[in-house]
Amino acid sequence: MKKHILTYLSSLILSASALAHGNVELGPNGGRILEFSKNESMHGEVIFKDNQFHIALLDKDMKPAALADQELTATSGERAKPEKLVVEKKDGKFIVPAVKAGDWIIFQYKENAKAKAITARLQYDPTICGACKGPEWLCKCAAKEGKGK
Repeated sequence: MKKHILTYLSSLILSASALAHGNVELGPNGGRILEFSKNESMHGEVIFKDNQFHIALLDKDMKPAALADQELTATSGERAKPEKLVVEKKDGKFIVPAVKAGDWIIFQYKENAKAKAITARLQYDPTICGACKGPEWLCKCAAKEGKGK
């Protein structure tokens, strides 16, 4: 009997975690934070505007960092046939074109041309969260869950 109860509780916990949102950190402008360093000294804040992703650089204190020699590449599409996206520098941000709903974007950030690339991933899920009414990829529920842990 005890074994059945433990099995049932384990199943409930696994089911709840499968339905829960991912660990999403939101930045000072409401965008999704991606890690662009190994020591959390550089972040990218991703905002979707005008059918494009705008990626602003933030320092360790989440303050804007100047865009200079940094480089960003972005790849998306099917795993068997990935597509390199055009990345522009405009108004102190990186600009990346939109991808299809549900697609992953793989970002590779470099401090400069000679630096080793840092990889960050983002799944673009624009479906609306029933709880916070925001897009899933920016879900505020996930940010609250992450802060409470």
